[in-house]
Amino acid sequence: MKVLLGSGGFRTDDRKTTLVAEMQSHFGEIDSILFVPYALADHDGYVAALNERGLHAGYTLQGIHQTSDPVGAVRSAQGIYVGGGNTFRLIKQLHELGLIEAIRTRILADGVPYLGVSAGTNVACPTMRTTNDMPIVQPPSFDALGLVPFQVNAHYHPGGIHYEQDGALHPHFGETRDDRIREFHEENTTPVVGLFEGGLLRCREHSVELTGSEARVFRPGVTPTTHQSGEDLMSLLKGKKRSTSRARSRKDPSRLLAWDRIHRVASGNEERPVRGASKANIGWASRQANAINLFSRGIDHHD
Repeated sequence: MKVLLGSGGFRTDDRKTTLVAEMQSHFGEIDSILFVPYALADHDGYVAALNERGLHAGYTLQGIHQTSDPVGAVRSAQGIYVGGGNTFRLIKQLHELGLIEAIRTRILADGVPYLGVSAGTNVACPTMRTTNDMPIVQPPSFDALGLVPFQVNAHYHPGGIHYEQDGALHPHFGETRDDRIREFHEENTTPVVGLFEGGLLRCREHSVELTGSEARVFRPGVTPTTHQSGEDLMSLLKGKKRSTSRARSRKDPSRLLAWDRIHRVASGNEERPVRGASKANIGWASRQANAINLFSRGIDHHD
């Protein structure tokens, strides 16, 4: 598995140089990358902007919106890049076009490299519930690709913020990112990586290496820890903690039955039918099981 997750903010020369170098190392000797621009309204403009800024890294960016068969384009893609914007709009399109399972299979089963930036990072997580975005549309589900078994809060910054008005800086007393992640952990148990601007996570089966910036790791009941570029965060993202999806299953009997499928699929005993579980939750369980299998040797992702 090759997954590269970026926070965003790749606007300075140094950050752009870092992103391009990481893309070239990540995607390797391929010709083109399938670019998913659904997080923004102007799809053609998005592709053009990346090309103008040199953020193609020498590859041909093929906009998925320009293909007649998006699922087919995913199935034949040499690499996949999901760009930033509004996560609600992005996940809605991915669900409605049937791309969730197609992308997940291509990355986790076929080993195609995936790059996500900002919203593209959010949707690589089990759910999109740690986004900072406004819900401008209603997606059919908050469930995301589940390429990694932890959440990311992109564009993370510590503490409060100040805004400029009439030449002076004024404190803003709204919720901090730490407040929002604490609220997430009041309802969920999945670890969260607060990824600073310019930061990237190189995710493999056995490692989650931070590069380009600092990051903060949040776990329920544990004091958050700050980490520097070059550190491997894998050991902090494992543990016998209930996953977000397991916590939800207590409120949904069909999903609780489907959760049983996760452990049976992961252990190779998937032939026994699950009675009373909906098709949607059986599919959900299978996706979770695939993520478990791929990380089982590095992350302890179970109750």
